[in-house]
Amino acid sequence: MPRSHVMIVGAGFGGLAAARALRRADVRVTVVDQHNYHTFLPLLYQVATAGLEPQDIAHPVRAILRRYPNAVFRLGEVVGADLGEGVVEFASGERLAYDFLILASGSETETFGLPGAREHAFGLHSVDEARAFRNRVLRVLERADWIQDPEERERLLTFVVVGGGPTGVEIAGALAELRRHVVTRDYPGIDAEDVRVILLEGTDALLRGMPESLREKALRSARALGVDVRLNTLVERIFEDRVELRGGTEIPTRSVLWAAGVKGAALADKLGLARGSSRRIPVTPSLQVAEHPRVFAIGDLALIEGAEQLPQMAPVAKQQGRSAALNISRILARDPPLPFRYRNSGQLATIGRSRAVAEIWGLRFSGFLAWWVWLLAHLMFLVGFRNRAVVLVNWAYSYFTYDRGVRSIVGSDEPNRRPH
Repeated sequence: MPRSHVMIVGAGFGGLAAARALRRADVRVTVVDQHNYHTFLPLLYQVATAGLEPQDIAHPVRAILRRYPNAVFRLGEVVGADLGEGVVEFASGERLAYDFLILASGSETETFGLPGAREHAFGLHSVDEARAFRNRVLRVLERADWIQDPEERERLLTFVVVGGGPTGVEIAGALAELRRHVVTRDYPGIDAEDVRVILLEGTDALLRGMPESLREKALRSARALGVDVRLNTLVERIFEDRVELRGGTEIPTRSVLWAAGVKGAALADKLGLARGSSRRIPVTPSLQVAEHPRVFAIGDLALIEGAEQLPQMAPVAKQQGRSAALNISRILARDPPLPFRYRNSGQLATIGRSRAVAEIWGLRFSGFLAWWVWLLAHLMFLVGFRNRAVVLVNWAYSYFTYDRGVRSIVGSDEPNRRPH
């Protein structure tokens, strides 16, 4: 009897966790992605601020899957499917049958329909977007180094980050470090005090998912770095050369990084599936699509009945990938699938050099110790020995020299994929 075919759409944290969990199962696994590399998303902000190169946080999917004898990779974009017949259609026109389908294509930037955000703000959800923002940062610094017009100079030297979650806090801190340790060395025509990093958050606290004590410490750390943190501040509209806030205040800038939210990837629309909150696919507690029990959705794409508030984070996606794989094995063994239970081991956020906040297994701490825990955790979960070695060397170099990575402008400073 032929082995069942499990197709996994998406080579992110959840998809690869599912493939790994199925490596000893009596099934064939095909991982499909429109990129042939896995991106370590938590370090995208370091690419965006010239701390790391794109290849440092990307690893070939085929190199990962070669350890799993029953898994293969297919480069392609899924554009449709007949879920009743169990067939997926690719942009190339080819069709591929499956017995079980795991949808793990992740999320994309959510701008909530804010005027100008899609046209003029940078997202930070892919290597291309991170590289484009890095190019924008370096390009405006190059121009500001010699320009004489004071108004344009102010626009060039003002960086606005929208969203006070982990991504927003981390990139604001990295930009502040760039100002402190790089601008003064590389750009003699710029006074570091003229460079502004403004972090806008619509609620009354940063890092809303963390305990109040850590939120307060993160706020103090960001402000100590010189980040202009503005709480209870809502953006009304984004223009090419300014941000308009609710109430009429305007911030002149040519560099806006949008980190205010994510939504499920567009794959569900292509497959004709229902969408719930944050454009995610509603699934049962066992991660199955109710109308199609051999279709699973995991990670940022899944909206679990009864657990709608789960964070859209890598640990959740990885655990859901393993859970979906287990349930497929149980179905093949004619056992009932089990509901997903998230085990929260903690959360981390760094705010520049030697500053971080952490909650691990109920313990809360901050400062230098939390920063070291953040470093070790990211090195441990980074895929590939080469990537770990390169990132470790880069971090060590930056720490002891107060310098950043290679600051070359390669390509456009316009994002290849605008936030939606």
